[in-house]
Amino acid sequence: MDFPTVNATLNATSAFFLVLGYYFIREKRIGAHKNCMLAAFSFSTLFLLSYLVYHFQVGSVPYTGSGWVRRLYFIILFSHIVLAIVILPLAIRTLYLAWKNRFEQHKDIARWTLPIWVYVSITGVIVYCMLYL
Repeated sequence: MDFPTVNATLNATSAFFLVLGYYFIREKRIGAHKNCMLAAFSFSTLFLLSYLVYHFQVGSVPYTGSGWVRRLYFIILFSHIVLAIVILPLAIRTLYLAWKNRFEQHKDIARWTLPIWVYVSITGVIVYCMLYL
């Protein structure tokens, strides 16, 4: 299996559902919002599992670019890694609050969760493109 491509696709799909879910909540379509957010969480979970399996098999993959693109790659990668660590408990907490019908708290934390989660998903695809394409 081509794990890097699968991982990038899972990240892109998660980003799609996050943005679509945001659209639905702005339109007050709660059921559609909930389905999109659960789909985004599912795709992100599948990504994490696939990512871990891949890197346990192959280890680290070095970036071979040079010059300013190399610096850009590491800036994106560093921010991606830091925020990926942050987003896991943040996403779980956000979903938990919604599940418990604590919507005011959910809304407050979701204002931080959504942009970070979208950023992590999109930068995951960018890192893939810079590393493998």
